[in-house]
Parts: sequence; C-alpha cells; structure tokens
Amino acid sequence: MNNFIFQNATKVYFGQGCVKEYLSCLTKPYSTVMLAYGGGSIKRSGIYDEVMGILSAAGKQVVEFPGIMANPTYRKVQEGARLAREKGVEMILGVGGGSVMDCCKAVSLAARYDGDVWEDFWARSGVIDFEPLPLGVIVTVAGTGSECNGGAVITNEEKKVKTGRDYPRLNPAFALMDPVYTYTVPAGQMVSGSFDILSHIMETYFSEPNEDNVSDDIMEALMRSVIRNLRAAIRDPRDYTARSNLMWDSTMAENRVIKMGKKCDFECHNMEHQLGAYTDCNHGQGLAVLHPVYYRHIYREGLPKFVRFAENVWGIPRDGKTGEELALAGIDALAAFIREIGLPTTLKELGAKKEQLAEIAGSCGISAGSYRRMTREEILEIFQECYE
Repeated sequence: MNNFIFQNATKVYFGQGCVKEYLSCLTKPYSTVMLAYGGGSIKRSGIYDEVMGILSAAGKQVVEFPGIMANPTYRKVQEGARLAREKGVEMILGVGGGSVMDCCKAVSLAARYDGDVWEDFWARSGVIDFEPLPLGVIVTVAGTGSECNGGAVITNEEKKVKTGRDYPRLNPAFALMDPVYTYTVPAGQMVSGSFDILSHIMETYFSEPNEDNVSDDIMEALMRSVIRNLRAAIRDPRDYTARSNLMWDSTMAENRVIKMGKKCDFECHNMEHQLGAYTDCNHGQGLAVLHPVYYRHIYREGLPKFVRFAENVWGIPRDGKTGEELALAGIDALAAFIREIGLPTTLKELGAKKEQLAEIAGSCGISAGSYRRMTREEILEIFQECYE
C-alpha cells in the first residue's frame, strides 16, 4: 500500500433512539444553537418536533436556519454566516442529508472568517488556522457520507461552478445516526442517495494501486453491501437491517478509511458537479447516467481492476471470457442495476440541453487519479454519448 496519514475527529452515535439518548448532553456546553435544515421534510416526519423538544427541555435558545437546498449555494452559506454572527450562535446543529451537512460546514467556517470564503477556501485550497464554529449533525438521509468528513460541496451560482473541498477542521464534532430517521425519505431520494454511496466507493476503487491492498478488499465488500441492501430497502422501506446497513455503508464510503493508500478517481463527480451547476439536477441521478459510459472509456487502462469488479462484486463467472469481455460484463451489470433500481440513463431525462454540453464539458475539472487522464474533448464525447 502507498503511504498515508489517517485522521477522523467525528464521534459517531449510531442506532435507534440515539438522538433522544445523547443530544441533550452533546449540546450542554452551548446556550445558543442554530438548528439548520432543508425544505421542511423534518417537520412532516416528526423529527423537527423531537429535536426541538430536546433542545427546549435543555433550555437552549434556538436560532432556526431553514431552506437549505439540494445543491447548497454560496449565497445560502453567506446567509447562514450572517445569521450566526447576528444571533451570537455558539454551535450549529445540522439536521438532514448531505446538502444540509455540507452547507453547515461552510457556514461554520464563514461565520468565523472575515474574508471571501469562496475565493480563499473553495476556488482554491486554503489553510484553516482558526477555530470554525462548532458543528454537530443528525443524519436523516444515507448517501453522501458527509457526517464523518470535512468535505463540503458548494455551488457558486454566479460563476456556475460547483466544487467541493475536504478540510479535517470542518469535520462535525459528533454525528447522531438513527436509521429509523431515514424511513420517511421518498423512495427516489433513497435510491439516488444509495447510488451516490456506490459511486463514492467505485471512484476510489477504480484507481491505483492495482496490487493487493486492504482498501480494495474493503470496497468490494461495501459495494456488495450497498447492492444487496438497496434491493432489500426497495422491497421494504422499513427494513431496519437494510436501512442501518446503507447508513453505515455511506459513512464508510466517505470517512477516509477506504481512501488510504489510493489515488482516487473522482472524474464522474467532477463531471456531475458541473452538470449540477448548470442544470441543478439530482446528484445521484447524474452519477448514474455518467458512470457506465465513463467506465467504457477507461476500462482498458484499468483492466485488472475491472475484471475484479466483475468477478468479486457482481459474481460473474469467467467461463472462458477474455479479460476485456469480463470487464465489459461487469460494466453491463452496473448499467443493468441502474435500470433495475429506476434511475435515469440519459442526460436528456435530467433536463440537460444538448447545446449546453460543450460549455459544461469545458468547465469540468480533470481528475489526476484516473486510469487515463481525461481531456475536455473526451468529456464532451461522454456527455454526448449520455445525452439520449
């Protein structure tokens, strides 16, 4: 394995009833808490009332920061930072999925920084030499794994750029993860979030080194788990075993463990981020459209790993197949799974316009970890192949 340094500062409280059991003591040092959430689904599900009841019983002054959108914008980050400063917020409590958690991380930074947070920390990588506002999260959607890392993907609407940075200083201090909270997530959101988990794992797996390593072994087990448990959760959305496994799969995919010693190829994420910046499409759906086509472009350069994927993840027997035939069979199995779980397969379904594709391709970042370094011309080819 390659050399690495591992760090994760987030303390996880996992399981049914964990919010009721631990939230009060975790917020004890703070008198004014910002409660951040999305479009109101936590109110319909009863999670809002439960959390507010705990905070009120503990005597907290609660400052609400609602309306965090699916692709959080820099404008929303600035709004949250202003509110935190004006109200003297001492800690942020983000309740929701990846978008809420990402936005809260950026707010925690912006609330304690006088400069331009976008230019100094998202347009380029910066150095956090001060203490961001303390942050804790309650996870309601399994998908991004944002609860156990310092990553935050933010969209600058004016610049039409969607990008993410991972700063260990932005790791939440704690993450409360009750799988029951995911029961009321709409089926489509559950499926797209679960595909995002699979995407995170694949984009780490399909990168060097190819030699035997612990990270690849863990990832094969995680991919099989996501596939198996997503099928089970589709059959029965209240299957606690399936929902708890998906929740932990999500965390394991992005808590940095599987990235140790790996180069990581996040080219599909780079492409989808820019699709999202231009079209505001659903993240998991965009990834589902891109992955099979992208992999058909690069499988020859990473042939041994694509053969392992076919055999060890999808259980495809060799039966006299060549390496290329096995690799393509694995990619075909991935494409078939995407159709099985009802995700879109074309950019046209996502609302992208054909005349936009060249501009979007020209704005995409290039992943240094890819088996074959992309050009923006080839990215445009991929977009065109994905269109319809």
